[in-house]
Amino acid sequence: MKMRVMHVMAGAAEGGAENIMLESVLALAEAGYAQHVVTRPDNQFRIGKFKDAGIGVDTASFNNAWPFPTRSVLGRAIKAFKPDVIEYWMGRAGQFAPKAYRNRSVAWYGGYYKLARFTNCEWHVGLTIDLLRHIREQGVPEDRSAIIHTYADFTGSAPADRAALNTPADAPVALALARLHEKKGLDTLLDATAKVPGLYVWIAGEGPLEAELKAHCTRLGLDDRVRFLGWRNDRGALLEACDVVAFPSRYEPFGTVTVDAWAASRPLVAADAVGPAAYVKDGVNGLLIPKNDVDALANALSRVITDKALAAKLVEGGRASYEAQFNKAAFQRDSAAFYERVRAHAGPFAG
Repeated sequence: MKMRVMHVMAGAAEGGAENIMLESVLALAEAGYAQHVVTRPDNQFRIGKFKDAGIGVDTASFNNAWPFPTRSVLGRAIKAFKPDVIEYWMGRAGQFAPKAYRNRSVAWYGGYYKLARFTNCEWHVGLTIDLLRHIREQGVPEDRSAIIHTYADFTGSAPADRAALNTPADAPVALALARLHEKKGLDTLLDATAKVPGLYVWIAGEGPLEAELKAHCTRLGLDDRVRFLGWRNDRGALLEACDVVAFPSRYEPFGTVTVDAWAASRPLVAADAVGPAAYVKDGVNGLLIPKNDVDALANALSRVITDKALAAKLVEGGRASYEAQFNKAAFQRDSAAFYERVRAHAGPFAG
């Protein structure tokens, strides 16, 4: 019998976790799952992708101050779709989980969320080893929790047009895929770029520090070498067109940028926030540097763009890590095993 999975997402209009959710749902659609999504109406790109894949979508506000309309939408959708599994992506969505379906409800952790947000979820999925530890330390039993790693797949992506981004064809380019937020360490990247002559930097993302980062860029005299691209839905194209991926985050529970770089066969330079530090092996599948260390970041970027043998070694190691844990087949396999456990426990949907 075909597995029926409902996904509930109340996240931001755009972001890393939102990308993970989109790509996870599309991978499950490829694997033959029947799916339905309940989400906010504020990202038509994502909603369009679901509909193109034949996935039904209902929208709701997920307003905690006035929860009744969202609860009504969610309740009707569950009764109409009759899911075997209901997955709540992040804490805000989890707060709307109905108690009546607790035995088939899954909490998804892309960060260190409190268990209280998922009171009505019996099952819990962490994105990383450390998030699984966090889940279990809050009292979730081992047989009700698991890791399901994210994946990335940029097969067939054509490289972005450098000329359209005002970047010379032969210039070394570092790509940062990040929200413009203090925790992402983009100020460190700008400071490091000032120490690497000839390096161009593309920063793809939006966020509250946009004006501040642009002003800092101007102060450093980098306006001719740094491009603020805003939010992009074509990160595969950007990855194909860059030479190195820069990931200078100060705080990162995991960071899908790691997997993106490995999947796209691009060398990775990452700061040692807890997420990247758990998966990046320095000199093997990336260069791992101390957080907030401008000189270390500048040196690592310089090494990658000048030492072709090192870059090739990092790409080879990253690709091996990707194939072992983070490709689409691994995600589909691990999701299927977990969902089957949930369905076997919860039994057929009643009503």
